[in-house]
Amino acid sequence: MSEPRGLSRREFFRLAGGGILVCVGCAALPSLAQNRWPRYPEDVDAYLLIGADGRVAVFSGKVEMGQGVMTSLAQMAAEELGVDLGSIDMVLGDTDRCPWDMGTFGSMTTRMFGPALRAAAAEARSVLTGLAAARLAVSPDRLSVRTGIVSVKDAPSRHVSYAELARGQRLLRRVDAATVLKAAADFEVMGRPAMRLDARAKVTGEAKYAADMRLPGQLYARILRPPVHRAQLQSVDTSGAEAVGGVTVVRRDDLVAVLHADPQRAGEALAALRAQWQLPQEAGPDQDGIFEHLAKSGAALTESAHRGDVLAARPRAARVFESTYHKGYVAHAPLEPHAALAEVSAGRATVWASTQTPFPTRDHIAHALGLAPEAVRVITPFLGGGFGGKSADRQAVEAARLAQLCGRPVQVAWDRSEEFFFDRFDPAAVVTIVSGVDAGRRAAFWDFTGYGAGERGTAHVYDIPDLRIRCGGGMSYEQSPAPQQLHPFEVGPWRAPGANMNVFAIESQMDIMAAACGSDPLEFRLRHLSDARMRAVLEAAAAGFGWQAAAAPSGRGCGIACATDAGSYVAACAEVAVDPAQGGVRVLRVVCAEDLGIVVNPEGARMQIEGGVTMGLGYALSEELHFRGGDILDRNFGSYHLPRFSAVPRIEAILVRNDGLAPQGGGEPPITIVGAVIANAVFDATGARQLRLPMTPERVLAGIAAAKLHGS
Repeated sequence: MSEPRGLSRREFFRLAGGGILVCVGCAALPSLAQNRWPRYPEDVDAYLLIGADGRVAVFSGKVEMGQGVMTSLAQMAAEELGVDLGSIDMVLGDTDRCPWDMGTFGSMTTRMFGPALRAAAAEARSVLTGLAAARLAVSPDRLSVRTGIVSVKDAPSRHVSYAELARGQRLLRRVDAATVLKAAADFEVMGRPAMRLDARAKVTGEAKYAADMRLPGQLYARILRPPVHRAQLQSVDTSGAEAVGGVTVVRRDDLVAVLHADPQRAGEALAALRAQWQLPQEAGPDQDGIFEHLAKSGAALTESAHRGDVLAARPRAARVFESTYHKGYVAHAPLEPHAALAEVSAGRATVWASTQTPFPTRDHIAHALGLAPEAVRVITPFLGGGFGGKSADRQAVEAARLAQLCGRPVQVAWDRSEEFFFDRFDPAAVVTIVSGVDAGRRAAFWDFTGYGAGERGTAHVYDIPDLRIRCGGGMSYEQSPAPQQLHPFEVGPWRAPGANMNVFAIESQMDIMAAACGSDPLEFRLRHLSDARMRAVLEAAAAGFGWQAAAAPSGRGCGIACATDAGSYVAACAEVAVDPAQGGVRVLRVVCAEDLGIVVNPEGARMQIEGGVTMGLGYALSEELHFRGGDILDRNFGSYHLPRFSAVPRIEAILVRNDGLAPQGGGEPPITIVGAVIANAVFDATGARQLRLPMTPERVLAGIAAAKLHGS
């Protein structure tokens, strides 16, 4: 088990004023070790400190970026400890105070860190119960715990509080074996709606983000940026910038910046720089040519699933369907741009950064500054949205480098243009599916080939006897060529990376087969499902929606789709209205059902479903990056269109109860099916199949015209 980086346990106790510190590692949690994300660290520790004042501090390397983990993790700790939720203090994303963590992404906080935290809390409860038994001179089995009070069951007037037990203690306990966690039937805090612990601070404006941080004597930096990706700086005339009073100009290797105590003056100095750039010789593809580029890139196809003999099954099929699906690049576009404030003094750096990955960011800063990791502290305030886009840390490294060079605190806060330019976009992707049905209207074979999206979301649960799934050029950096060689700019994880595209293709293809067979889309799916969890969520969504069986296109504008992601099962039904003259798609209603195992905070889970559906409207209907080679043409929301409040439909979230399964990921699964369910609803309304995301009005009109031309 690793020590907390940068702060010894002895120092930890000294600063905390004593108490009972409990930690748990992966070795104590076989399920965590076996089911962890690839390369999930072996030295994950969860820390709980029960203080002499009775309050409980929970230390986690995870961060709060709007998904609600500050509250759900606190609920887990409170449940296993037997304390009120209000007695929990969350300490998140501080590399000096929290155990090492790889980052907050992949819907892993609840399903990966959650079991470790619950085990630590259960161990703490055992320790405190043992201390209480000694204090009250009874055996531990005669005691019960409620709201932080340990009482004798048959003599409740005899009791002692956690605060009294922790007072004067300096105990360190480690969980070395699997602990017994509470059953769902015994929950008093978990499984119940709870107001978010960060709600008051956020609605009152008290919440602090990286751009809100201030230090005495700090400077604001503006950095010279290239006009296009892969452009090389040839020369820069800084005389105009230097003429701005009070400005500091820094040029070190690839970093050219102007700094001022007034951010507006720093902006004026940046505008006064005169730079000469060498542009890349080859412009590269644009948003329409990227698909042919990906398919011809030479990316090696990796087979991720295989059963039966697809090649032999194809000629035996009664009907064969071949479809190719496309999706463009999508930006993260968080409302809070990247920001960081850095202070470097006496050989130590402290950086407040908007980042999903505080510990990797710490290591990158240490490397850039020539410091040991233990000499760098990263503190993560609230994040104004991440969605995978704040996994990189360019702005934090820039701020730290400038602070080291200037000897004063420096803040780097990107403007919207920088946010778009340096985004690591959700990759463009191409998927071709060849499938067939037999004479009995059952799926006979399935042959999936994808470029760009990777494997996530490709492993559907349908019962198809002959199947092959191959992917190339996705987000796996072990594949060749690497993603950054395939794309004209950087790409990276975007909420449920790859799954949105893959599920769009899979569920569209299932609809194509259902329509060709004259089958109701729900009935066709159920006909191919023996998986009980998927059947349950499909039936729950259909019942909540009031699904009426009919073969598509029925003209009603109703669609259905389902998927698995992050250990959860999800299904949705949608109703849309399509403007036949303009091609605009209006989503009227979405009913989404999700089985995510034990639900920690039902209200938070519903919010995640609502947020996933709302965000999914973007990649489904409007979000697509415009670019020309390395030139990013979208630099603000005037041309890059996020969903507006006026576009949000009525959303109904259904939580399918499954208390026999540990909590699973809830933040990403709902978004994976949005593109598919809307596309299927558009087909039901118009008879036009949409094969490219986003489904812009122009593409919808083109699809309707093509359907009329071919008489379908």
